[in-house]
Amino acid sequence: MDRQPGGYRTGAHRHQIAQVGYNSVFGYYIEITKPNLHLVPQDYIRKQTTANAERFITSSLKEYEALVLGADDKAHQLEYELFTALRLTAAEHADPIRQTARATGQLDVLATFAEVAARNRYVRPQIDEGDELIIRGGRHPVVEQSLQDEQFVPNDAYLGGTDDRLLVVTGPNMSGKSTYLRQVGLIVLMAQCGSYVPADSARIGIVDRIFTRVGAHDDLASGQSTFMVEMNETACILNNATSRSLVILDEIGRGTSTFDGLSIAWAVGEHLLKIDEVGVKTLFATHYHHLNELEGMHTGVRNYRIAVKEEGDRIVWLRKIVRGGTDRSYGIQVARMAGVPPEVIRRAEEVLAELERSEVSVAGIDTRRAAIPASVAKVQLSLFEAAPNPAVEELLKVDTSVLTPVEALTLLDRLQRIARNGKTSPP
Repeated sequence: MDRQPGGYRTGAHRHQIAQVGYNSVFGYYIEITKPNLHLVPQDYIRKQTTANAERFITSSLKEYEALVLGADDKAHQLEYELFTALRLTAAEHADPIRQTARATGQLDVLATFAEVAARNRYVRPQIDEGDELIIRGGRHPVVEQSLQDEQFVPNDAYLGGTDDRLLVVTGPNMSGKSTYLRQVGLIVLMAQCGSYVPADSARIGIVDRIFTRVGAHDDLASGQSTFMVEMNETACILNNATSRSLVILDEIGRGTSTFDGLSIAWAVGEHLLKIDEVGVKTLFATHYHHLNELEGMHTGVRNYRIAVKEEGDRIVWLRKIVRGGTDRSYGIQVARMAGVPPEVIRRAEEVLAELERSEVSVAGIDTRRAAIPASVAKVQLSLFEAAPNPAVEELLKVDTSVLTPVEALTLLDRLQRIARNGKTSPP
């Protein structure tokens, strides 16, 4: 009989008589259909009956089964013996293998550093134990490779000494503040890893750690809001940074009220200036423009901004960092570019104008643009606060300890006329 798919078939009639199968209960067996049971030899041993056939075993089949299963066990045993021998041999040469692996890994890293440096015009940084960080023409190693329709604009950076410990970086949304902060951190990290860096030149004073507070995320599983996560990161920085550290802060205090957030950002900046008496080298990007006032109040603070060019309602990102602060974030222009409906943009401009008219600086100096005397201002509720009430102001001027009954009646009459007319009447 020839072995065909599905079983053994007779060469003459080409119809199925029997087939060999296997299961975990009987092992190998010969299955013969019921119409052919009369052909079963005498030495076949019946083991099982099915609906259309019966299954038999033979002594020779069992011998074959033992041979096959034994071969499988022997194969596993031989495989394990070979593995054990290899393991013992490797253990005997563990030190040379580790040294080779370490050398291969170092060679791979250094070869990669060299290839990337040659392809992307990196330079060899000068590494010293000084306190200065000087970068000329620095670039972001990832962003510059991802740009297709524009060329990356390089920027300089200087941190160190006594006058440049805290750089407050302001500027519009999307202008490149975050890119600038990250590229400085990456250049320092790459230099201390032994890599060339994306810059025209760089002198890096070794830092003990790089601390960052960037991005925004929450941890809902542990019940921490975005602001709480931000404060945890800030606390870690303030409790562990030293004068040899590099701190990168990309916004602080944005998850709470304006005055709360500004107060926290202000206090964090002042604290960083006091660490180890000389302060921490810090890059601080913020939309709190009031932080620019720190430069005039503390030694070691420098204001920088990302330059832009205004063309009507449009703004052009120049991507260049220059000295000085800014008092605009151009958020409404960015919203317009993103496709926010025109009526929302118009309303936002109205609200912004109202806010700017009632703005008060951190130092407590009134910076309101409208210089209308309170005594002649129309009494009405503005969008965010009530204008001074002339009647209330008049009442606050009265010394009630010396007021006679007649003077009180006269005062009451005058206050009623003020309330009706919205202006102070002559006594």
